[in-house]
Amino acid sequence: MSTNDAAGSTRPAAGPERPIRVGILDEHVLLLDSMESWIADNAPEFEVVVRAETWVDLVRSENFPTALVLMDDAPAETVPLEARIRTCRAAGARVVVMSAHDPEGARARALAAGALAYLSKSDSIQTFHAVAREAMGLDGAGAPVESGDAVASVDTSDFVRPKLSPGELEALRLYATGNTTAAVARLMNVKYETAKTYLRRVREKYAKANRPASRRAELITRAAEDGYL
Repeated sequence: MSTNDAAGSTRPAAGPERPIRVGILDEHVLLLDSMESWIADNAPEFEVVVRAETWVDLVRSENFPTALVLMDDAPAETVPLEARIRTCRAAGARVVVMSAHDPEGARARALAAGALAYLSKSDSIQTFHAVAREAMGLDGAGAPVESGDAVASVDTSDFVRPKLSPGELEALRLYATGNTTAAVARLMNVKYETAKTYLRRVREKYAKANRPASRRAELITRAAEDGYL
């Protein structure tokens, strides 16, 4: 287990008057079921309001952002882990990452991107509970953060967020969530060349901001970092 903040007593403290809203992202339904059930039965200070098997499902939920996100490192996800963490942090959510594989360097990258902890899925659910309480300031590590309260966001001062037109933004979102350029054109009810032009302009604007977006994966990363997904 690795954390960004190690301070704070382990003695349980009183929970907030309102449950802290939690989102859980994991590709395994069994883990989602077990964590949601355990929290409901044993952690009244938390309430799972979003459970998602994919990143897109999480950020598109009407209940996102939550105060806390428990996130699988999900190496198969198109959007890199760091971009997912930064997006959550920029949206006002604190992040704890769960990993079954712990690939080399992932722990350091996750913490550098703003995750408060990086846990192994072999850790006990009680360990997750303790880390979640510490992350939300419930055990003497600061004032409790209740559902809807603002939390510190990741420093994005080095990011230049290009100004996109409505058409460019819609094309970016559709393309970044897996649609081909032809599908983007069809969904936007525009000609293929128009959709292609929208995406070209988006790439050019990111290039001018010194944020590469020539490849699909890079464009998806940019969209996630800027909260467009």
